Amino acid sequence: MAASTKLSVRDVVTVKLPAASAYLSVLRTATAGLAARLDFTLDEIEDLRIAVDEACAMLLPQAVPGTDLTCEFELTGDAVRIAVSVLTVDGQVPSRDTFAWTVLSSLAGEVDAQAGADDRVTVTLQKRRGAAGAL
Repeated sequence: MAASTKLSVRDVVTVKLPAASAYLSVLRTATAGLAARLDFTLDEIEDLRIAVDEACAMLLPQAVPGTDLTCEFELTGDAVRIAVSVLTVDGQVPSRDTFAWTVLSSLAGEVDAQAGADDRVTVTLQKRRGAAGAL
């Protein structure tokens, strides 16, 4: 049964909801639950909740009205990768030279953003358990 404590298979959870701030509490709750499953500390869980909220705040203003926001959580043994994406009106990725990006990077660890050919913009976060203070 020791193998059951490690996630050896790719565990992926996808949440799709209307691209409106009224639904973000659902996403924050899902983030906290999945991070807790990986035994993240309470501080790390709260950092992830805030980071997902911040990523959504970057994306929602440019979302095409009436579309969905998709959030994919990929769980590994000691990390979670979260990809938040939405179909946008202009396909512009968030600027990396903003205070919001700096906050996002400090909360999540690894952060990236990219735009697809269909103007879908994705912000990807990756946080490892116990990574605070790591080099």
